[in-house]
Amino acid sequence: MAFIGEILLFLLNICFWIIIIQVVLSWLITFEVINIRNPQAANFVRLIDRITAPVYKPLRKIVPPIAGIDLTPIIVIFAIYLLKHIVVSIFIF
Repeated sequence: MAFIGEILLFLLNICFWIIIIQVVLSWLITFEVINIRNPQAANFVRLIDRITAPVYKPLRKIVPPIAGIDLTPIIVIFAIYLLKHIVVSIFIF
């Protein structure tokens, strides 16, 4: 059972870092540090958006942006931490 818990924690960590990368990319695009007219940068941004869109889409219907700030990454990160805590309490100990 501990092996399953370790795999789930690993997958949740990957999800966490993908969301962090997506948030940082959005900031870099907003401040024009990254130019999305570059095909390689645009492809990477599209890839990250495709990965995070299935998680964000249902939340964006419920939680609209507040003052132009998208809160869905914060909610998802909070949910990931809750899931990690649940996985640790069920599978590891």
